[in-house]
Amino acid sequence: MFTGIYQMAEKKIAVRSLYAQVHDYCRDYQTTGIPDFSVEICQADIDAEREKSAHEAKKEHQEIRNFPEEYLEELAVYRKIAEKMPAYDTILFHGSVLSVNGQGFLFTAKSGTGKSTHSRLWREVFGNAVIMINDDKPLIRITNQQVIAYGTPYNGKHRLGENTSVVLKGLCLLSRSEQNSIQKMTKTQAYPMLIQQAYRPENILMLRKTLTLIDEMAKNVTLYHLKCNMQPEAAKIAYAGMKGCFTDETE
Repeated sequence: MFTGIYQMAEKKIAVRSLYAQVHDYCRDYQTTGIPDFSVEICQADIDAEREKSAHEAKKEHQEIRNFPEEYLEELAVYRKIAEKMPAYDTILFHGSVLSVNGQGFLFTAKSGTGKSTHSRLWREVFGNAVIMINDDKPLIRITNQQVIAYGTPYNGKHRLGENTSVVLKGLCLLSRSEQNSIQKMTKTQAYPMLIQQAYRPENILMLRKTLTLIDEMAKNVTLYHLKCNMQPEAAKIAYAGMKGCFTDETE
């Protein structure tokens, strides 16, 4: 077994794995001290990830890929972490988080819509004012006062992200359109998307906690719907529309 301790969303996590690759993947988050919780991977966890991958491929009418066990173990680790995090008021969310002058924005959309491309446009348009927090699976900690987005090792195929955090001010659902426009969403309008994009634990108690946390998140960030193309103007319109969330109350 290979072991290591990593800090994510202010929690120390002990990881025991069958392969060393997991620890290389998480090296930027390595820490020491007494862990808040631990995860341990066995062969059954890796086999379960292979079955999930095959099931998703069939559902999407795609070719079933024979992923290496080391990669499948990485998935198993992040899944076990995500299962435990709601106990610490934290959820794993599928989206791209960036910080602009210290203000956090989260973009989320169905796979293939272009959230990573849109985040790249922000970096091109606003330059050094933008810090990429996480481009795929940030951890989101929700309190009564604020919502904080944290970087994780699980930051997309391009490995874009930082081991840092930002207070989240705006959450934006993206959809493709020839014309760029942005408008606020109500919690009721956004809720189905929030449920879909959050990691939903298999443990029923943790699932209930996740739903409660999603509800709190929707109260504490301003929600938007951005219809956009993949041109730099989309980033400018998105920022112009969302910068008002620094003072506006969430609907």
